[in-house]
Amino acid sequence: MSLIPQETEGHRSEVMAMRDMRERFTVTELTALRNDLLQSGMIDSRDAAELLQVFLMGRGYGVSPQAALDAAFRVESAGCSMPILQQELEKLALVM
Repeated sequence: MSLIPQETEGHRSEVMAMRDMRERFTVTELTALRNDLLQSGMIDSRDAAELLQVFLMGRGYGVSPQAALDAAFRVESAGCSMPILQQELEKLALVM
């Protein structure tokens, strides 16, 4: 009897989807988006949300304005760190 959980087919496909999502946003793209957010000063969360929406829509994703605003607030609260930015983009892209 193993204490290590066995991978299920559903878990494996979920892991593959996450891996594919990470490959869609290159470090270069994320860095450019982060620079845009920092350059704008992220003074207004609505402007930051609009940048996130434009970024994702340019890659074929639909994003609700409220979800983008919530994500922009979390990114802003985290000081626009790359891991949080990537995490929030992945959440937004998976929602739609």
